[in-house]
Amino acid sequence: MIAAYVGLFVVAFGAATVLPFQSEPLLVGLLASGKFSLVALVAVASVGNILGALCNWFLGRFIDRFHDRPWFPVKKASLERAGGWYRRYGRWTLLFSWMPLFGDAFTVIAGVLREPLWSFLILVAIAKTGRYVFLAAATLGAKAVLGF
Repeated sequence: MIAAYVGLFVVAFGAATVLPFQSEPLLVGLLASGKFSLVALVAVASVGNILGALCNWFLGRFIDRFHDRPWFPVKKASLERAGGWYRRYGRWTLLFSWMPLFGDAFTVIAGVLREPLWSFLILVAIAKTGRYVFLAAATLGAKAVLGF
């Protein structure tokens, strides 16, 4: 049982970083099994995902110093464009940090642009936890309707 929670944490953490993980199928599967606590699953997935986003924030805080290196994965123009978009819409873009691909970029850009840690964590926690609560409710609703 503990292995399932640890596995969910690791996958949720990885899914919030630049790694190509997806935590939703694992959460849905564990919920559908009926063997695990709903609250514990949502909490573990949320904490893992928030901590993964925090790694992106730290990456953003320190990656900008390497933007002139040939191995740097993002062109300066792209970084400036993303930064302009973030500056235009502000920290509220972090409420979309739950989105695949774009959400990870928002969390990195927040670090590059020195978003304060307290506001970063609050907004990312709302977004990430909200997504898992919604997914859990949809899964349990589908399970009830379909009777499995």
